[in-house]
Amino acid sequence: MKDARDVIVRPIVSEKSYNLLEANVYTFEVAKSASKPEIRDAVEAIFDVNVLQVNTLNRNGKRSRNRRTGVWGKRPDVKRAYITLAEGDSIELFEA
Repeated sequence: MKDARDVIVRPIVSEKSYNLLEANVYTFEVAKSASKPEIRDAVEAIFDVNVLQVNTLNRNGKRSRNRRTGVWGKRPDVKRAYITLAEGDSIELFEA
C-alpha cells in the first residue's frame, strides 16, 4: 500500500468546493495513479474520519500560449477526488 501522504496531494480551495462543504463533501487533488480504495484509506488515515463515498474526476490541463514567442504549452493534468464523509465527521483543515 502507498503512503497516505503520497496519495493525497493537496486540498482544492475554490467556490465550488466551499459550496460542497454544506453537504459534507470535501475536495482533494490526488495522485494520478491512485484508486478509490487507496484514496479512502488515505483520507481515513490522515484525518481520522469515516468516508462514505469517493468520486474521482480526471481534468485535462488547458493549452496556453506564450505571447512573446508564440509557443504553445500545456498545464498539467490533475485528478480530483470528491470525498463524502459520514454524518458528524468533518475535516478542520477547511474550516480554518
